[in-house]
Amino acid sequence: MVNQLKMALIDTIARLREQGWSQRRIARELEIDRETVSRYLGIGAGPKAAPKPVSAEGALSTSIPATPAGALSETCRDGTPSVSSADLNDCSSCTANGLEAVSIPSSASSTAAVPALSSGASSASATKAASQCAPYHEQIVAKLEQGLSAQRIWQDLIREHGFSHRYHSVRRYVAKLGEVAQPPFRRLECEPGEELQVDFGRGAVLELGSGKRRRPHVLRVVLSYSRKGYSEAVLRQTTDAFLLSLENAFWQFGGVPKRIVLDNFKGAVRHADWFDPELHPKVRAFGEHYGCVFLPTKPRTPRHKGKIERGIDYVQENALKGHTFASLNEQNDYLARWERETADARVHGTTRQIVGERFLEIEKAALLPLPAARFANFQEAQRRVHIDGHIEVAKAYYSAPPEYVGHTVWARWDGRTVRIFNARGLALTMHAQKSPGEFSTHRQHIVGAKINAVERGAEYLLGRVRHLGTACTRWAEAMLHIRGVEGVRVLQGLLHLAQKHGSAALSKACDVAHGHGEYRLRTVRALLKRQGPPVRQGLFDFMDEHPLIRPLSDYGQFVRDALDKGGSS
Repeated sequence: MVNQLKMALIDTIARLREQGWSQRRIARELEIDRETVSRYLGIGAGPKAAPKPVSAEGALSTSIPATPAGALSETCRDGTPSVSSADLNDCSSCTANGLEAVSIPSSASSTAAVPALSSGASSASATKAASQCAPYHEQIVAKLEQGLSAQRIWQDLIREHGFSHRYHSVRRYVAKLGEVAQPPFRRLECEPGEELQVDFGRGAVLELGSGKRRRPHVLRVVLSYSRKGYSEAVLRQTTDAFLLSLENAFWQFGGVPKRIVLDNFKGAVRHADWFDPELHPKVRAFGEHYGCVFLPTKPRTPRHKGKIERGIDYVQENALKGHTFASLNEQNDYLARWERETADARVHGTTRQIVGERFLEIEKAALLPLPAARFANFQEAQRRVHIDGHIEVAKAYYSAPPEYVGHTVWARWDGRTVRIFNARGLALTMHAQKSPGEFSTHRQHIVGAKINAVERGAEYLLGRVRHLGTACTRWAEAMLHIRGVEGVRVLQGLLHLAQKHGSAALSKACDVAHGHGEYRLRTVRALLKRQGPPVRQGLFDFMDEHPLIRPLSDYGQFVRDALDKGGSS
């Protein structure tokens, strides 16, 4: 026959269970069988009903003996039995944890109070176990504030204070400290037009035909004051998709809120940081265009945008659940109709006003005005400046300042222009966008040492020739007039001769060549080689060959012809 417990003990079992005690712990502390505890709690009892309690007079010999009057009648809030009501205020465990004693009602008879533990030693052991860590309360709290785990705290107590108890004692004590009630969260409301919250959720399934299915994302934005919302399904959570949907919301609202509260998703936030987040450059440009600011929330803190968290649930549960669509456009048309006919027409549970009316009557006028045109949606990507000083954008090539060779820059293009920015978002240069395979090179991006004299042009070279003297200048100007574009390289050769022979010798050679109308560089070289006096006729008498000097046979024929004419006359 099973044990039958008295009403006081049954009541104790129920109360301890309400305080979160396990069946094993209740059975151990009250020294009864765990199956008996299970039966009286109705857990796993099966078809057998829990036995009825018997009175003190009719108790079986196997039942738990009654507790003497004045013994255990109350229990500490942390579940540790106290010897008497008078000792509750002196419980070291409760004093350390800041907890109050909780009375456990007993039976009507004072002689049938809550049964005590079977021995005084067990009671003393329980009290001692509850207060093992109490002498180290301040040290434990300080280590918890440092973010240390219970395991680490236990190890430090052993090493620093000679703590001799088991790890589970520290773990239980730390758990009790964590049960202290936290202060309530503060609800923050906004003025009209101040804030808009943004987040992504899961959209409805797209049935694309041929058995193909795809589930898009849904972007939901909510104005914090009126709770006016806008929803749009997108295939991917990219920067372009996010900004385009957000822009559609602005134009749907007819205005722009002052700040945008969003999550730290990678399409908008490059590096999450509560104090100084780094936004995607395109997102910053979007904010500058519309005159609003983006404020990412603290990482892993969804309560910082609680209004949109509930808004995502609302659109998923109320609008999209149970629906499928044949295309993304069909789903967005449905969402626009749902926003207009259902979401705007509801009485919001917090504001107690119709969402659409609150927006039109109060918040819409408080929004910032829309700009004259939409944001110029451009493509943007990081590019590395090649060793030739150019970056590649859409298979064309654009020059960057020479000091950025080997560095990473941001390129932004929209089909008409290509803009290049440094890593901090500062504009470096701009090009007209070229066709694939073409180059766009700004002259100021070419290092001076890498620009040869021919590239600098005739005027630059003539300026250098003028430093050689008047004779060289006359020859060079006449040569350019006669030979045109090909004379630019001749000027470069003339300057090279000046380095080799000096300006004085070159001036003499140029003077002779100019006197004879000779504007070939090889003539000047030949004159320099002769190094003769600056007498034109005498110099040419010693030249082996020259375009102005005829062969001797021609002179012989000339003499014969003259003699023949003289004879005939």
